[in-house]
Amino acid sequence: MQVIDTVEHAQNNELPEEFLNLFRSDAIWTTGGGKRLYGRDAISDFTRQVLPGAMKDTTVRFELEHLMFIRPDVAAVKLRQIYQTPDGPDVGSPLWILAKEDGKWLLTAAQNIGVPDDELTASTDKHPVFAPGK
Repeated sequence: MQVIDTVEHAQNNELPEEFLNLFRSDAIWTTGGGKRLYGRDAISDFTRQVLPGAMKDTTVRFELEHLMFIRPDVAAVKLRQIYQTPDGPDVGSPLWILAKEDGKWLLTAAQNIGVPDDELTASTDKHPVFAPGK
């Protein structure tokens, strides 16, 4: 799915505008650290503040785990998000709701959470990305 590839590219290359172009104007986004953002303006402010420099020595990869079409123009997308950091891997489990508008899939609502018992992170107590309070 193109949205997944674009998010991965935008994050790894620290490209806020590429990332922000994927959102509806009224989107809801909850970060892996639990910050709740309402509307593209709030998402933009946060992204422009944290994304530049956020991926230093870090990469992220998204794996599609499940795709469910709620309607032909609305989809729930469950992902496995794998960060490779200098401190080791950290895994997230985002859920994105996408809506198709004017032929383009847009992020409408999304929430992320760390997965401390994932096989990549279960053997370590390090969670560089999804540590409590991040």
